[in-house]
Amino acid sequence: MFSLGPRSVRLRTQILLLQIAVVGLTLGLAFGVFAYVSGQRLSDEYGQRALAVARTVASDPEVRAEVSRYAGIALQPGPALKNELAHGDLERVADDARLRTDALFVVITDDAGIRLAHPDRDRLGEMVSTDPTKALGGTEFVIREHGTLGESVRAKVPVFAPNGESVVGEVSVGISTAAVRDQLLRDLRRAGLLIGGALLAGIAGSVLLARRWHDLTLGLEPSDLADLVREQDAVLHGIGEGVVAVDARWRITVVNDEACRLLDIDPEPGSALDAIGLTPRVLQAFRSADGQPVQAAVGDRIVVVTARAVTRDNRPLGAVLSVRDRTDVESLTRQLDAVSTMSTVLRAQRHEFANRLHLLSGLLHTGRPDEATHYLEELLGTGPLGATLPGLEAIRDPYLQAFLAAKSAHARERGVHLRLGPNTWVDANLSAPVDVTTVLGNLLDNAIDAAALGEGETAVEVELVQEGETLHIAVADSGGGVSAELADSVFTEGVSTKSGGGPGGRGLGLALSRQVARARGGDVRLADPGGVGEKALGGAEFIARMPGVLSEEEMVWES
Repeated sequence: MFSLGPRSVRLRTQILLLQIAVVGLTLGLAFGVFAYVSGQRLSDEYGQRALAVARTVASDPEVRAEVSRYAGIALQPGPALKNELAHGDLERVADDARLRTDALFVVITDDAGIRLAHPDRDRLGEMVSTDPTKALGGTEFVIREHGTLGESVRAKVPVFAPNGESVVGEVSVGISTAAVRDQLLRDLRRAGLLIGGALLAGIAGSVLLARRWHDLTLGLEPSDLADLVREQDAVLHGIGEGVVAVDARWRITVVNDEACRLLDIDPEPGSALDAIGLTPRVLQAFRSADGQPVQAAVGDRIVVVTARAVTRDNRPLGAVLSVRDRTDVESLTRQLDAVSTMSTVLRAQRHEFANRLHLLSGLLHTGRPDEATHYLEELLGTGPLGATLPGLEAIRDPYLQAFLAAKSAHARERGVHLRLGPNTWVDANLSAPVDVTTVLGNLLDNAIDAAALGEGETAVEVELVQEGETLHIAVADSGGGVSAELADSVFTEGVSTKSGGGPGGRGLGLALSRQVARARGGDVRLADPGGVGEKALGGAEFIARMPGVLSEEEMVWES
């Protein structure tokens, strides 16, 4: 529509022209209706005025008497009759009425329709040009007719005899249609000024509305908007990332299928962000919209979310959250960490064995076999890891031994003493070493960090107990414990007793540990927040229960 040559008119101009056309057409129709109604009203008004004048003249006693004098007489046309009528009382009365009322004519006839009074004295004594039958029949009426003086709105009223019983003539009063037309034109000019003002106001409103539309659509044309919708649909459902978009009022505008799957949500467009079921950590990261990647746990998945604010011309339009699935990557990372831990332990053992072999070689080369034999007996008694972490022989699984030995070395580097609890006993192999080391590693790392910040004795005690295929873990430290305000929320994502908590920082380890344990039907909980009472270490104590992670068979690793 509105095609003007090879280039189409812009949408803003189309809307403006369409609105102006609608406003103009509406006002034009209104003006036409007003003109028609005004014409009818003025015609009726002038007709009623003529009728009032005709009634007044017809009811005048002098007029009734004079008309009765001519009734029933066969008048002979001629100069004598015209002269008599021209100077008679009827002509005088008719002229006075015409001049007072600005009527076009006031005509008086007898019962035969012969003019007894007329503005044109040459017409006196002649038959009227229009049919007088109805008025002479006793009926008064208003009609629009064309006579000898032109077109007029005229009223015809019968003249009764002085006794009021018979019709002796008629009075016809006419008002020129030109007068009606002049009055109508004056009314239409005034109405035209009002309609012109209304049209200008409509055009101004249309311009403002077109500008508002231009701002709302960011200056884009319909074809551009259609292309954007198609591209958005293709991109949103074609990428491997989840996308959630909100407007400036934090209401959902766009969400793709991948975001619904990863975040476990199914929002309707227009829903409030707080009501769609996002986890507190994801919700906090979304509202911050600082562009920093944040790792979060959603159900049994680990995701990385990044939120950015969207603006255009310094005007905030909302925010967009991108969601990437890191569950598989996190699993591989945990496996890699486990392998790295064992590799570190093996390198330490290799270095330790090399030192011991060098010592044995020196004793044998210097001819002291007795000392060498005694040294070998000591080595066979302690084992390669026993000296590193006393009591480690109570654990059968070599992987778990190596892991604890590595954590013991790490603790020593931090100035913390790691020890096994007196009830430690695990006479089985790990069937899910990655899950166990994830939970145990997070608990130990937190405990070592807390103990390193404490005063006096810096120690961490870990106790592992087997119950069939279930592994029970207890980790206590000598740190300051968990504060009362964090005791109920320490497993919530983003909550940490260390600095850097919140989106993008700490606060994921305990939440992840509980998630891993619960995925196997177990749990992780805070047994004692610490900080009060008489206890061996005085810090916090966490316990974990992990069913189905031990096996009497040969070690089989599962992710």
